[in-house]
Amino acid sequence: RPKTIFSGIQPTGVPHLGNLLGALSNWVELQNNAAPNDTVIYSTVGYHAITMPQNPKVLREDRLNSLACLLAVGIDPKRSILFLQDQIPEHAELAWILNCITPMGKLQRMTTWKSKLAVSRNANSEDEVSDSLLNLGLFAYPVLQTADILLYKATHVPVGEDQQQHLELSRDLADLFNRTHKTNIFPLPHHIITPAKRILSLRDPSQKMSKSAPNPKSRILITDDYSEIQAKIRSAVTDSTPSISYDPENRPGVANLLTILASCSDTSKSVPELAQEYSSKNHAELKADVTEAVERLVGPIRENYRRIRNDEAWLRQVSTDGIRRAREIATQTMDQVKHQIGL
Repeated sequence: RPKTIFSGIQPTGVPHLGNLLGALSNWVELQNNAAPNDTVIYSTVGYHAITMPQNPKVLREDRLNSLACLLAVGIDPKRSILFLQDQIPEHAELAWILNCITPMGKLQRMTTWKSKLAVSRNANSEDEVSDSLLNLGLFAYPVLQTADILLYKATHVPVGEDQQQHLELSRDLADLFNRTHKTNIFPLPHHIITPAKRILSLRDPSQKMSKSAPNPKSRILITDDYSEIQAKIRSAVTDSTPSISYDPENRPGVANLLTILASCSDTSKSVPELAQEYSSKNHAELKADVTEAVERLVGPIRENYRRIRNDEAWLRQVSTDGIRRAREIATQTMDQVKHQIGL
């Protein structure tokens, strides 16, 4: 049975090492391993980006940058449908229709908005974030995420563990719509849990590496050059214990560097095994090796990105083709949905 795989990434800033090792490398693998009659769809989700304040000039630029980044890591526009979600009005249209059947209680149980606000306000914990800062878009964005998935009748969605709650919502809403209207328009999407390493902030290893964290030294971008990678890793937070050991609980900074080293190296060794090899080395030696491993992984992607970004005409053509292909599917789905609800 053919699969339809869908996933999206926000076009706010350049993807970082955590995005690459978590979602993006997995997207490429899913694309490359897809059967000939499977449909693979990837999107930059601009409507999600505006749930937080954005500078319009920067966002306009970031949307193309994000597209170039996806191409640079290996998304092939001939094998995948790659497009800008904000250019397809059916996403917002389906989201509104789903808003009309989504119980408030379900959305109140979603926790992601709190962590998003905490990161954007540089708060120490989610407890410092109050409901007064919450806008309706940020509260309801899991419904838009559901619309993104259901619009293409996705059967499989690669998600990190932090997004599992949202995928459950998309299954619930698909089922609710189907039962309410005695139809089977929407398949219930399955999650593909990706065996991703959790990469933490270089400046605050109690948090995930994030595009929206205020300190740019907290993340390594896939467009950073060697000297930037080196400087960021040199200044990464560690601790006062001189030796190296893997102890995520008590030594999160060192544990994070070991995780990055293992993830960026062609090694079958586990992170604790790697830590054992480094037990007699110091922080500076570990950081030097992490820098080299990250550069080996990121260097070719960075060069690809520069080449692609400099060819703006081709980039815009890829975007136009992707929008056209995605819209063909989106309009068909919306015709069916509107017919079912009487519009």
